[in-house]
Amino acid sequence: MPVRAPLYPVNLVVEGRRCLVVGGGTVAAHKAAGLLACGARVHVVAPDVSTEVAALAGVTIEERPYRRGEVGGYRLAVAATGEAAVNAAVLADGEEAGVWVNAADDVDNCSFTLPAVVRRGPVMVAVSTGGHTPALARWLKERVAQSIGPEYEVLAELLSAERDAIRSSGRSTEGLNWQSALESDMLDLIRTGQVREAKERLQACLSSS
Repeated sequence: MPVRAPLYPVNLVVEGRRCLVVGGGTVAAHKAAGLLACGARVHVVAPDVSTEVAALAGVTIEERPYRRGEVGGYRLAVAATGEAAVNAAVLADGEEAGVWVNAADDVDNCSFTLPAVVRRGPVMVAVSTGGHTPALARWLKERVAQSIGPEYEVLAELLSAERDAIRSSGRSTEGLNWQSALESDMLDLIRTGQVREAKERLQACLSSS
């Protein structure tokens, strides 16, 4: 693989935006489901569509080959065909139309790559190898998932709610000792079901700033 510049990490807002998935197999179903989960309007094009794709609620489907140039009608596209020639065609059309294209397990036909992701509510940890070795990215994802449990979702919700309350009262959230709260025993309290006590600990840390 040729040496490339580092990839620029970004979180895309796809909610309400039209996204194209080219391909109808298991990988295409996974990619389409990921887009749907983020609120995208997903359209699938493939000569043959699996039951996995057909079962996805909210996706529109056309059973036919990809047509050159049709990527131009979308904000983002994913090629999951397993055919390098089709993936290359989707990328070429995307480059011409200014549409970002990902080709599953085909980094040479990508204008962006997709990381392995661990989600805990609003908390998202992404692991990427820039397309060099997806197996390593998946392995690292599993290690991260073991370290970041559901308590982090509750922690994020407590911090967000407290931040909103402070701002609603007209006070600034800058200069408050959020780090002290995070380094306290808040997580341990949440893990043992003591969410109210964790909230009190957060407020005590912030009030001492």
